[in-house]
Amino acid sequence: MRSLSYFLISILLVILIGSCKKNNDNGVPNTTVDIYIYANNPSFIDINVPGGWVYITGGARGILVYRKSTSEFMAYDRNCTYQSADACAIVNVDATNIIAIDTCCHSKFSIYDGSVLQAPAGLPLKAYNTTFDGNVLHIYN
Repeated sequence: MRSLSYFLISILLVILIGSCKKNNDNGVPNTTVDIYIYANNPSFIDINVPGGWVYITGGARGILVYRKSTSEFMAYDRNCTYQSADACAIVNVDATNIIAIDTCCHSKFSIYDGSVLQAPAGLPLKAYNTTFDGNVLHIYN
């Protein structure tokens, strides 16, 4: 009976220790993001139409903002999710304007939804929350 108690306690400890792992969103460092972008600002003319995108300062290695539709935006950290601590693990939008590539590991991601298009990355780009009221885009976590 005593060995059963030790066994159950051991199982509980393994479960508790395993559930306490740090959540760092796809290996990308957690940073506070609370950014407001005014749509009529000439600096953001590239996101005035669906399919447009811009890079902005923020997040771990910068943020890629993509306008998905007239009312919906996506915002991703530019830090690649594969070997995210590498200094060169930064994604850039390629000439197609729909794919972000990490030139270090050659992973490819869709800027439409952040999903992985080509390994070695196995996790999507870290996405931030967005709200848009018709004039102001709020990017936050």
